[in-house]
Amino acid sequence: MICPNITVNEKNHLCFAGRDTTQLAEKYSTPLYLYDEQLIRQKCRMYKKAMAEYMGAGSRPVYAGKAACFKHMYEIMGQEDMCVDLVSSGEIYTAMKAGFPMERAFFHGNNKTDGDIAYAIDCGVGHFVVDSFDELYALDAIAKEKGVVQKVLLRVTPGIDPHTYEAVNTGKVDSKFGVAIETGQAAEFCKAALELSNISLQGWHCHVGSQVFDEDHSVYHDTAEIMLSFMKEMNEKHGLSLNVLNIGGGYGVRYVNSDPAIDIPQNIKTLGDFIKEYCEKLAMPAPIILMEPGRSIVADAGMTLYTVGTIKKIPGYKNYVSIDGGMTDNPRYALYGSKYTVFNASRVESEDKLRCDLVGRCCESDDVIQPDVSLTAPGRGDVVAVCTTGAYNYSMSSNYNRVGRPAVLMLTETGEHIAVRRETLEDILSCDM
Repeated sequence: MICPNITVNEKNHLCFAGRDTTQLAEKYSTPLYLYDEQLIRQKCRMYKKAMAEYMGAGSRPVYAGKAACFKHMYEIMGQEDMCVDLVSSGEIYTAMKAGFPMERAFFHGNNKTDGDIAYAIDCGVGHFVVDSFDELYALDAIAKEKGVVQKVLLRVTPGIDPHTYEAVNTGKVDSKFGVAIETGQAAEFCKAALELSNISLQGWHCHVGSQVFDEDHSVYHDTAEIMLSFMKEMNEKHGLSLNVLNIGGGYGVRYVNSDPAIDIPQNIKTLGDFIKEYCEKLAMPAPIILMEPGRSIVADAGMTLYTVGTIKKIPGYKNYVSIDGGMTDNPRYALYGSKYTVFNASRVESEDKLRCDLVGRCCESDDVIQPDVSLTAPGRGDVVAVCTTGAYNYSMSSNYNRVGRPAVLMLTETGEHIAVRRETLEDILSCDM
């Protein structure tokens, strides 16, 4: 199995976090998002421990809320003493309603509206990650109106291509995010921020993408080298002592068996050692390092269950197995061809296999969850499990074709509870006038 929390019981049923998935499907209906809450907490503690041990004093992880955003997730992050990054007023509101301490929040986004900026300041968001000159000046003006001096990190682009999905590649010079170092604009960005009376510059932010595996570890080393050199240049040029560097997030996650397993603490140690050595070379103190893991905290803590409906066989061509969900609850294959491991949870192990495309119920040819998979020959009513769906599935879900979003079920050591209830037909109409 791709994750140790996935097993098979004596009934040949797939189990997740020790629970029989077919029983969960029967009790709570499908489609159904499952989350292993204990694994999420373990991942948070792993990141905190490794960063405290191997990075500079004060270094810590910042959970990337866009990976999975709902109230209970922020309750977990609050209880686990995590920081979070938020990218909209909606995410801020969700974290607020969960009681998350907003001084530990970082507000991202390449096009924050004036309303977003005002709302975030009113909510007491600790840091803005400022993405552009336009935002910088707007933030200063709105903060001045409110009598606030707002702490910020400036987002700059180091010009790194991490060779991940193009859709999640964010560190190139021509990215829509941040201000480029290579063009000289980042230096101007720093100067502009220092001239504003209601801006308190605390440090720097960059992000080169996600799904970075061991063989790509030089991506973070190269990024750190560029960013540390830039920090030193700006500190010396302006007489500063800024000591915060947020290097973004993105250690890879195993979606299929061919993906490598990653020792995240060892990767953090290797990066921490590199940063300390390079700082010694630059004759500068090691900064506080922030990272923004999202996917690697929640992805393999999630699984989605479906019920098989239509099975269509086209002799000499291909077979289709249709499920009661699809791109409305998991658009990632349609967006960028994401790979998944799929099981017939009702009969996991058998020599009777069907090679098929696992497809959704939407009226779109691209409504595919995973093409060309081998399933223990499914029958109508069987439960299908799609693994490693904890990141960017619920967050990207929609009501396309007027389909309601599934429930989110949290599995704990002592039981289970609904974190997000299933949408009803009335919910779908709730905003119609």
